[in-house]
Amino acid sequence: MPVGPCPDEARFTRSRIALLCAAICTALALAALGGCSGAKHDYAAEAPPPAQVEISNGVNLISIDQPARYPLFTARQAETTSALDVTGTVAPDVSRTVPVISMASGRVVAIHAQLGDYVRKGQLLMEVQSSDVSGAFGQYLKAVNDERLARAQDDRAKLLYGKGAIAQSQLEIADDAEQDAQTGLTTAQEQLHVLGIDKDHPSAIVKVYAPASGVIIAQSVTAGAAAGMGLAGTSTAFTIADLSQVWIVCDVYENDLPAVHVGQSADIRLNAYPDRLLHGTISEIDAVLDPSLRTAKVRIQVPNPNRILRIGMFATAVFHGKKPQAQVSIPATAILHLHDRDWVYIPASGDKFQRVGVVSGAMLPGGMQVVASGVKPGDRVVTNALELQNTADQQ
Repeated sequence: MPVGPCPDEARFTRSRIALLCAAICTALALAALGGCSGAKHDYAAEAPPPAQVEISNGVNLISIDQPARYPLFTARQAETTSALDVTGTVAPDVSRTVPVISMASGRVVAIHAQLGDYVRKGQLLMEVQSSDVSGAFGQYLKAVNDERLARAQDDRAKLLYGKGAIAQSQLEIADDAEQDAQTGLTTAQEQLHVLGIDKDHPSAIVKVYAPASGVIIAQSVTAGAAAGMGLAGTSTAFTIADLSQVWIVCDVYENDLPAVHVGQSADIRLNAYPDRLLHGTISEIDAVLDPSLRTAKVRIQVPNPNRILRIGMFATAVFHGKKPQAQVSIPATAILHLHDRDWVYIPASGDKFQRVGVVSGAMLPGGMQVVASGVKPGDRVVTNALELQNTADQQ
């Protein structure tokens, strides 16, 4: 009978096999981990080097390859007058604005012009059916009859006085009555004229004509008025403005008011016509400031022969001072607007450029621009600051 291994010996054999398997698994795991760590991709090694920007005493220094590609300009001194930039809108000149008023109250039955139309003096604008016509014409007829009777009585009195039939006092009374009747007739005729009524061809329709030539900039009667809307005698039916001269109404802060005065010239540019330069003169400065904005209204008189200036257009105005001042000028392309500030680049040691903050001013002819501070005459600046900044950002 065969004899098998004893139980203790079998358990020992199974334990050795389990330990051997665990060791093999551990070795395989370590090998796998080693292989993974060796194949790991190094992304940092492929990243581009950072831009070579150094901070030296709070000033940016930028290193650029081939700095000769960026030409330099020597800042120079220019004699210029002070300038103040403001914004405003086009408005009609109130001295050239005429209201159209119907002296007869009643119902508007026809409208012959509308908002925005150009009308000439004497042009028919609207027709009003008015009860005032009948009353005024009745008074005129009564005045005609009274004057006819008074004239007849005066002629009779003169005849009787010539024959000694009446006293002189009675003649004077007749003369006075005839003069009063003539005055009443003249008044009635003038009333008809004011209402626009022809005494020889009376009509219940009153025609309203344009009192001046210009553009209708306001209208208080519409096509609906012809269906029965009432028009009071004091209502302004239309407003006509002569736009051959207009105002540019600007807001000037109280701190800048000492720099402006009546009669001062101004250069005007419109958003609608950015390439066209207009000229005007300050005609009025308000005596009262806006309490919330602390600004005063400044009105600039501007000729508008071709009527290119339209009411409500946005405009910018530049007020020029009288006394020339010495200021620094550089090319406008040398100024970089970055982070709500203006900067220029000046050469530093080697291939480095230093970025310096400046305060820019008005534009000058030839693409030049005034620099109020940050650069002095003789300083060299990079003429193409934006291109230099783009190159530095790409490094």
